[in-house]
Amino acid sequence: MAKKSKKMQDALKKVDATKAYSLEEAVALAKETNIAKFDATVEVAYRLNVDPKKADQQIRGAVVLPNGTGKTQSVLVFAKGEKAKEAEAAGADFVGEGDLAQKILGGWFDFDVVVATPDMMAEVGKLGRVLGPKGLMPNPKTGTVTMDVTKAIEEVKAGKVTYRVDKAGNVHVPIGKVSFDDAKLVENFRTIHDVLVKAKPAAAKGQYMRNISVTTTFGPGVHVDQNSF
Repeated sequence: MAKKSKKMQDALKKVDATKAYSLEEAVALAKETNIAKFDATVEVAYRLNVDPKKADQQIRGAVVLPNGTGKTQSVLVFAKGEKAKEAEAAGADFVGEGDLAQKILGGWFDFDVVVATPDMMAEVGKLGRVLGPKGLMPNPKTGTVTMDVTKAIEEVKAGKVTYRVDKAGNVHVPIGKVSFDDAKLVENFRTIHDVLVKAKPAAAKGQYMRNISVTTTFGPGVHVDQNSF
């Protein structure tokens, strides 16, 4: 077992692992126990009582955080003709067709989000084996397969984040940076929480949200009291 650094040991002493903190307390404590030397990302994690193996219990979508994520994301758009011109005018970082597909197959991944018009999905589908594992495959559920490329690009640039339940029933979503004001992180946190509450599958039985925590890139996790929402 790897030995924890002194900074991490000190950070862990500040967090009561048996306690569920209020939303505001948890955010403040996560920032206080951040040990990274850079402006670390603040992330929330949900353990949900769902069975992702069942189609009617898969949770996936996207939401624009009111205060952004603190990161400017580069957008690649697969489009042609007028839609390609529209994407360029909207501020897409890369726009193309088969040329970009070949570049990606060659190992190029200097982008954060991929958007595609529906007529380009036959071409983009060939990239499933390389984009899929990285979570970059465009999907209608996240608004990244659309004819409204301007809206898709603007939302990404404004702080749109995607969420998806993993095989263990967990959802991880970034809500900003340590440098954010507490109030902005709390507002982003509430936005994610509301979306996940509304996304509860009808087939999910019992307590839907088993555990909620907030953490920074290298910091300890802080449990959040669900009632504080």
